Amino acid sequence: MPTDSANSLSKEVEAGQAVYSPRVLKLYDLFVLGLSNRLIWRCPSHHLLNLYNEHVTPNHLDVGVGTGYFLDHCRFPAPNPRLVLVDLNRNCLDATARRVGRYSPVTLQRNILQPFAVDGDKFDSIGLNYVMHCLPGTLPSKAIVFDHLQALLNPGGTLFGSTLLSTGVPRGYAARRLMSLYNRQGIFSNRSDSLQDLQQALSTRFTTWHVEPIGCAALFFGKR
Repeated sequence: MPTDSANSLSKEVEAGQAVYSPRVLKLYDLFVLGLSNRLIWRCPSHHLLNLYNEHVTPNHLDVGVGTGYFLDHCRFPAPNPRLVLVDLNRNCLDATARRVGRYSPVTLQRNILQPFAVDGDKFDSIGLNYVMHCLPGTLPSKAIVFDHLQALLNPGGTLFGSTLLSTGVPRGYAARRLMSLYNRQGIFSNRSDSLQDLQQALSTRFTTWHVEPIGCAALFFGKR
């Protein structure tokens, strides 16, 4: 399975991905996609799966792959898609590559806050699910990843994804406490991430874009 080495990392970037050990990944689907999404973030995971089903294409790049749950369960429009996986965490890449091995994915270990290239043609869809709130910096500064990923999109291609916000969306007591804890631990970096900043970041880069808040998550897409 093709692989590539990671770029140099800052301590903040490293902290945002280091938690995803093989042991944590074994529990991720249950506790994050099952319990946290439904009970704490108030965005049940079927909304995220619907986002994949609406926008994924047979020529897809997935960034921040987690456990590969959505790639495993979504409906690709073709039986043998071209699938490239990008993540900073080798554990996530390996777990996802095994889970969707039927698609023979290519894996790249990359820091998406820096520009990067992918061998071969550009993509018709790029998924960026639950990544932005883990990146260091303010949302306007880390939205540079939209520029890096947009450079890998074909004309008419779609970048889609989701993120957890702190401002401009409803957050219950449990969501506020858990977000605060994750920010202190360096797992999240979204203390100032707002719905308005996300909308602004998309509107300045894409001709067609949309943001749908569900609980304290925001589901979004932009088309080149």
